[in-house]
Amino acid sequence: MGFLLTEEQTMLRESALAFIAEQSPVARQRALRDDAAPLGYDAALWQQAVELGWPIAALPESAGGLAMGHAGLGAIFELMGRHLAALPLLSHSVLAAELLLQLQDGAQQQRWWPLLAAGDGRLALAIDESQRHLPQGFKTTAQASGDGWRLDGEKWFVIDGVGARWLLVAAQVAGEAALFIVDAAAAGVTVTPLHMADSHNHARVRLDAVQLPADARLELHDAATALERALDCARICLAAEAHGIAREVLERTVAYLKERVQFDVPIGSFQALQHRVARLYCEVELLDSCVRAALSAIDEDSSELPLLASLAKVRANDLCERLLNEAVQLHGGIGVTDEFDLGLFLKRARVIGQTLGDTLYHRDRYARLKGF
Repeated sequence: MGFLLTEEQTMLRESALAFIAEQSPVARQRALRDDAAPLGYDAALWQQAVELGWPIAALPESAGGLAMGHAGLGAIFELMGRHLAALPLLSHSVLAAELLLQLQDGAQQQRWWPLLAAGDGRLALAIDESQRHLPQGFKTTAQASGDGWRLDGEKWFVIDGVGARWLLVAAQVAGEAALFIVDAAAAGVTVTPLHMADSHNHARVRLDAVQLPADARLELHDAATALERALDCARICLAAEAHGIAREVLERTVAYLKERVQFDVPIGSFQALQHRVARLYCEVELLDSCVRAALSAIDEDSSELPLLASLAKVRANDLCERLLNEAVQLHGGIGVTDEFDLGLFLKRARVIGQTLGDTLYHRDRYARLKGF
């Protein structure tokens, strides 16, 4: 298991750093929130990311990708966390890409794989059906209807669902998991934006007697297993983004402690505060190791992927809650003002903590996987 980036992955990280720092600083996320941007991101910025090849960075060359692996893609998510860059990368390039890569039908591969490289035909996965993440036992159903299918159900918190051209909908067919690709503009599909604390793009999707052609059902060897792998890849990328948030907030807090003077000395000279940030620094380094191990597990197709995904998500959730709370306290009164950027990091971290499984969900899953 290698933790170091290859030369190509390092070049990808450096180019992403320059692009995000220049084109998508924290101020841009604040502007998107203040303007109530309907997509939650800048479409022009997304198109630039597409031209840089980010949507296909992790895909193998056989699928038209850049073969940078998830270690390379994870580096981009970490930088997105540091700058709060809002881009539909998780939905399109991780969740959808992982599922479409597992297509067994050659005709479906030829039809849907090119969409991954296109920026104007985004895909989003619709799976959760309540406020809690529960990827098993969904109630959305698909029934044979004429030469095709009829889809009925409701999905909540569809990541980047607003403006998506295609929806990948998880449904039950005769008690088994299946996956359908649905035109978001089809009759019977209703997409409603949801207001989130971090102002990112989430949607509620209703499916009322949606008529689909026969080939709308994706040919997967095992849809339930394919879904679980795609979700684990996305959970790890979210943990990478949370790691970026934690490291950025820690560095900003340390800088503040060095410049804030009280009793004629920087408050960072107080040993009690030094010990607090030293403990946080150690926790950030531990999270870094967990995320890198999990990213390597994806690229190596390790059997420990589910275990490492839940471990990374739990540590990211726990650390972000503790570190952001500590950062607010250490910044004193300004830590709770809207004008100060710290609040934007806190809101994004809180939403990440609930997305694709909260701490309790993944702690329980980790225990079950370990046989406790």
